[in-house]
Amino acid sequence: MFAKDYSDDLSATVRYALETTRAIASCPFHPEVIIRIGDDAAESHALERAKKIVKRDGTNWEPAKLREEIGRQLADAADGECPRCASH
Repeated sequence: MFAKDYSDDLSATVRYALETTRAIASCPFHPEVIIRIGDDAAESHALERAKKIVKRDGTNWEPAKLREEIGRQLADAADGECPRCASH
């Protein structure tokens, strides 16, 4: 994914930051399922990475908005394992 593909979309920016710091991962068998790894350092790193992403207009995202979106995405993610895989 290139910067132009996500830099102007808050949700995509946060997703990119969370994935590239390995704070979240997609289930290899159910790619629509996002799994929270549970690594506090990776989650903190994701926030710092997202703060440095520059939008096309040359501005950065507001840290409060990034924190809120990170919290939302982490809350929506499955904790530690894919629930679909665990149910088999």
